[in-house]
Amino acid sequence: MWEIYDRLIAGIPEDWQAEEIVRGSSYAYVRSAGGIGIAEIKSYEYRMPMFTRNMEGAPLREVAACVKSWNFYEASVGLAAINAYYNSIEVAKKAGVKIGDSMHVEDRIYDPFIMSQNEVRDQKVTIIGHFPHIMTLLAPICEMKIITGEIPQDDDYPVTSADYLLPESDFVFIGSTSFVEKTLPRYLALSKKAKKVTLVGPSTTLAPLLFEYGVADLSGFVVKDIARAIRLIKGAENGKMFSTGQKVAFKR
Repeated sequence: MWEIYDRLIAGIPEDWQAEEIVRGSSYAYVRSAGGIGIAEIKSYEYRMPMFTRNMEGAPLREVAACVKSWNFYEASVGLAAINAYYNSIEVAKKAGVKIGDSMHVEDRIYDPFIMSQNEVRDQKVTIIGHFPHIMTLLAPICEMKIITGEIPQDDDYPVTSADYLLPESDFVFIGSTSFVEKTLPRYLALSKKAKKVTLVGPSTTLAPLLFEYGVADLSGFVVKDIARAIRLIKGAENGKMFSTGQKVAFKR
């Protein structure tokens, strides 16, 4: 079950360092090689952390290993470290991710739910997590089910329903917090029969190796305005994280 995580960690160059590590109320970031990687915070810290020493200045690989922690606050930092490498603009472009030159690009161009409206029509669609506007964009045109483990809304399914819903789904959208929760490997295994699997959310790692596990679309985010993203995470400025960069669609 750790294979995906181990390969992501091993793919980070040995000479990259975690220059700064910050965990805010909603996001964590790790700065390395002139850029930052971000990850959404998951609020579960009942387990002891893997590391109690200062990790700033440590090899990025070492900090990235925190993604395997069952203390989800710590695991969020680990995912941010992974994204500091794979979601850096230079590395992402080399991998084939299309990133515009302007500071901001219209989000709708790369929104996975808008882009999938035609192909999911009259299909069985399962979405893990809640996302803006899906009730308007997808609910009227397909058989849509939402699985959520936190603050369920009307008609949501519990996490345990994944074993039953995913194998019979035509299209599956998996929220990027599944990296931190360690549910991603199982969700991918359960979705092997789906026509298309999309990982979606600002924490999505833009690593081509994920295509080997059945993912067809990595719908993620790259930070362009690093200074503003840092201020937002630290709480020095108010605003939306998506205003600091560009949504991207990295497709197999």
